[in-house]
Amino acid sequence: MKKLVVALMIGAFGFANAQTDAFKGSGDLKAQVGANFQKWGTGIQASLDYGLGESFSIGAVGGYVLGFKEFTGVDKPSADQRFDLKARASAHLGDVIGLPQNVDLYPGLDLGLKNFGGHVGARVFFDKGFGLFTEIQFPIAKFKKEAAVYQLLNNQFNVAVGASFDISKK
Repeated sequence: MKKLVVALMIGAFGFANAQTDAFKGSGDLKAQVGANFQKWGTGIQASLDYGLGESFSIGAVGGYVLGFKEFTGVDKPSADQRFDLKARASAHLGDVIGLPQNVDLYPGLDLGLKNFGGHVGARVFFDKGFGLFTEIQFPIAKFKKEAAVYQLLNNQFNVAVGASFDISKK
């Protein structure tokens, strides 16, 4: 038992010393890739955020729906109907609300090909350059009011989880 406690303490000390900042401010560059889960389909998502200030970033997020629920009388969506690309802006609140340096909470707004919406995400870095993220996205205004399945795929509440990478030169 003592050996287990000592091993955990050594691991925790190494873990604490290897952490990287979740958001470093101006010039910070983070890339994320993960799975996207929503009511009518699941897919993949990739995003990139670039820090413009102490607590502000801009970026882009792209998603592609791989699997979707079948609907009677609705054709299978084409590749361009499954794809969505959004520009985004985020406010990074980790330092503002006193979270540890390796944790960030970031709400923001998205302007995409299919809708205008928002997101709220969190990321935790475990080692220099690597961490995990989770993010929810939700539409505020839909650009097209069609009954087609692809509108359901890109205009709904969704949750993404995956890996986050610090690719900045800081």
